[in-house]
Amino acid sequence: MDGVSDDEARSILTSVSTIAVVGASPNPARPSNDILGFLIAKGFETYPVNPGHAGGLIRGRPAFARLADVPARIDMVDVFRRSSAAGGVVDEALRLDPLPRVIWMQLGVVDEEAAERGRAKGVTVVMNRCPRIEFRRLFSGPQVMAR
Repeated sequence: MDGVSDDEARSILTSVSTIAVVGASPNPARPSNDILGFLIAKGFETYPVNPGHAGGLIRGRPAFARLADVPARIDMVDVFRRSSAAGGVVDEALRLDPLPRVIWMQLGVVDEEAAERGRAKGVTVVMNRCPRIEFRRLFSGPQVMAR
């Protein structure tokens, strides 16, 4: 559906450094909190983005209200929002300067029109996938990735 090959997904996961997790929750029972913790453990520089928790900490990381508030260049935007809200997140990401290299929509999150807007700007768009699942699938066995 997203047209991203295993080689491209592998390249994304080995080349990005900074990841903004939009929709990150401070609630440890929420998948976004779990994935944020996974990304931190993998050594990524992570930035939780959630307007309801801006100014606080999520997994020990300062939370920001908007992508534009993140004080670093964002390589990848990880979208933990419903499909109906994903387009707004993509549009916000496409207003960043410089643009992120990747917009990654989590499992169950698909917005073809938003993906086309991102691709038209040269951004790689991944949809309906989880970085942790992709790590396990792509880097299991003898070629386990070390960050």
